[in-house]
Amino acid sequence: MEFIPNPSRPDRVTPSAPSFPLPADIPYPLDDATPVLALLGRCPAAQETPLVDLSDLAAECGIATLWAKDERTRMGLGSFKALGAAYVIAHAAAEANPDDPLGALKGRTFVTASAGNHGLSVAAGAAIFGARAVIYLSDTVPDSFAQRLTAKGAEVVRAGRTYEASMDAAAQTAEAEGWTLLSDSSWEGYTEIPQRLMQGYLALMAEVAEQVTEPPTHVFVQAGVGGLAAAVAVYVRARWGDAPYVVVVEPDAAPCIAQSLANGAFTPVRGPVSDMGRLDCKEASMIALRGLARDADAVVTLSDPEVNGVLKRLADLGVATTASGGASLAAVMLSRTHRDALGLDPTSRVLTFVTEAP
Repeated sequence: MEFIPNPSRPDRVTPSAPSFPLPADIPYPLDDATPVLALLGRCPAAQETPLVDLSDLAAECGIATLWAKDERTRMGLGSFKALGAAYVIAHAAAEANPDDPLGALKGRTFVTASAGNHGLSVAAGAAIFGARAVIYLSDTVPDSFAQRLTAKGAEVVRAGRTYEASMDAAAQTAEAEGWTLLSDSSWEGYTEIPQRLMQGYLALMAEVAEQVTEPPTHVFVQAGVGGLAAAVAVYVRARWGDAPYVVVVEPDAAPCIAQSLANGAFTPVRGPVSDMGRLDCKEASMIALRGLARDADAVVTLSDPEVNGVLKRLADLGVATTASGGASLAAVMLSRTHRDALGLDPTSRVLTFVTEAP
């Protein structure tokens, strides 16, 4: 486990920090969950997910409280990603036909690349509102994800060895065919859709705010391209201010946010394939990076053996998940060597996320 402080984070006493250089068209993440909650209120499948109090594990970690926002049942798709792309598609359908959005997107095609869960959200949203979904997968994505996508009505295309290669293929097809690219990442010239997608994730934090008995002192959240982490961080700052210490958790094989923050500039990385497959992204979303440079306090990176080593313990506690889904909990469990730097003590109240079903 490696600890990387964020040098771009504004100081709590003197609010100044080095400017984080990104293209001028890259916006900050949105912090208003109201439109998301309004649309979800019209969806029968949009049920609140639980906040699990892991008191035994908190005692083992030497902290007062350990919460896990359990996204394994989100909208029947098994992941927090259900709140992202499906929200973008629902928003487009509501704009096309506010009175009767079902079927409003007939004839429209959404295309994306995915490591699995984002693609499921695109497929589910497209099916509900009458659109077509085409999902590009890299060769490393398991066939089980491809089968789940086709079961949701999506067309699956294999392209490249990495997520980035499959995204390049999806973007090229979108331009050539006139389809709508629905990525969960963002880059120069592509910001509107991913900013709205990240806004969808605010719904889970709005739930957390009503579920906690006291505000957290610490928030550990895993990151791939960084969309969830940035949405969590911006909501934390809007709701609870500067006090909570926000920690981003990445695989050591894909520390794109850690390296970018440490270098003070957008930094793609290289590395082996990680068992944390949904977090194995070598380039950060630029919107997420802009937000996290302002809102996150630190990044920790974990190895595959470290995370895999705690999965049985999580299953025994009733929160069985994958290496990707359990990364933020693993970081808390493995934080002893960086306890002082993280500011963890017996009074700490820590929020984490179980992001997907096993």
